Amino acid sequence: MLDFGYDISNYRDVDPMFGTLEDFKALLEKAHSLGLKVMIDQVISHTSDQHPWFQESRQNRTNPKADWFVWADPKPDGTPPNNWLSIFGGPAWTFDSRRQQYYLHNFLTSQPDVNFHNPEARQAQLDNMRFWLELGVDGFRLDTVNFYYHDQQLRNNPPVPSGESKTLGAPETNPYTWQRHVYDISRPENLGFLKELRALMDEFPGTTTVGEIGDDNPLERMAEYTAGGDKLHMAYTFDLLNKPHSAAYLREVITRFQQLAGDAWPCWATSNHDVVRSATRWGAEEDPRAYPKVVTAMLLSLRGSVCLYQGEELGLPEADVSYDRIQDPYGKVLWPEFKGRDGCRTPMPWNNGLHAGFSVVEPWLPVDPRHLGLAVSHQQHDPQSVLSATAQLLAFRRQHPALFDGDIALVDVGEDLLGFIRQSAGEKILCVFNLTGKQQSASLPVAIKEALSGHGFDIQLDGTELTLPAYQAAYLLTT
Repeated sequence: MLDFGYDISNYRDVDPMFGTLEDFKALLEKAHSLGLKVMIDQVISHTSDQHPWFQESRQNRTNPKADWFVWADPKPDGTPPNNWLSIFGGPAWTFDSRRQQYYLHNFLTSQPDVNFHNPEARQAQLDNMRFWLELGVDGFRLDTVNFYYHDQQLRNNPPVPSGESKTLGAPETNPYTWQRHVYDISRPENLGFLKELRALMDEFPGTTTVGEIGDDNPLERMAEYTAGGDKLHMAYTFDLLNKPHSAAYLREVITRFQQLAGDAWPCWATSNHDVVRSATRWGAEEDPRAYPKVVTAMLLSLRGSVCLYQGEELGLPEADVSYDRIQDPYGKVLWPEFKGRDGCRTPMPWNNGLHAGFSVVEPWLPVDPRHLGLAVSHQQHDPQSVLSATAQLLAFRRQHPALFDGDIALVDVGEDLLGFIRQSAGEKILCVFNLTGKQQSASLPVAIKEALSGHGFDIQLDGTELTLPAYQAAYLLTT
């Protein structure tokens, strides 16, 4: 638990602080009886340094698991083998006195990287995933899915040329973003492993995978990893999880993905456990009640699957967590320029009672007082709340096949509006979004049959002219 469970010492059990394997089986059974699917996180690129595999591997260079992790000799002057960096700060290499070698860790020093070039180690991780599939889980969220392989020649990463963008999703204050990550991640060998993984998943019909991708070319990697129906079912990047959010930027993201996509399948999100919540990251200067609604509408209208992060349906802003309450090691290292990820990880506010109804004991992170007024108990009976709007939009999406599996094509509705057409057999919908705080108008680029209702937004349609008040969306059935 040095990285909240992302440092695994036993792949086939539940951490005792959360319960037992029998408790997990009971959870699965209950969820399935309610018609719910259960996906679990799989962190197979690295283990805890307390894992028996690593404990054996570090003893010497000749033991059976000596090559299950990424070991390398020092340079002649004793320094690390190359310039690779850890996302959590400092070199990606730590020296071990027993082997007189460095081991690789893309994250904490306590998270050594598994050597996926070793077929036995690779198979062992597939076997660990089979264990959970046989237990009945419905799929996996795959942590750092493009981090599995490294360059066996250990070549240095080149620097990011001056003036070029940094796209990995890490804060720019982190030196990790100053390199082009050519050799430490996203290696071509990974495609072969993803095919092995898909073959395993196909043995269990109805299961699925979603991969997390942090990369210099994230949309290209997403397309590569999900195309062809023989690798991941879906993947997500940080393109909608960073700060740019104008209509022009969103058009750019959609355009780039469409150029690469083919039959690839994305999973879009505007917030997750690694970034500042969208209500703050994008909406700090916007209407706190209206803005989250139109962002959710845009998200639910994109081509692909959707991951709705807990609290987004309430419009929660980023929580303010004081330094003395910070738990995230990332934040502790880079404080104060980067305060870590705890602000998006605070307890879900179910009501305005003790600990926001999250627990009967003090939770691991404090409840932000601002969240109490946005609790589920306050919003669930308010038809104008963000929660009610989210429920309405989800129901609207389910009623229109074009919105959940149709093609997408951008249309020109002016600089300040985002517009695209979603189309599937028998249905063609023009979707237009005003993400600004000002009324916007546009000439409609296609003929309209009717304006759809049931989504909760206010539009003004006058012939071929569309007027959208601030923070509004339009869904128009076209010919």
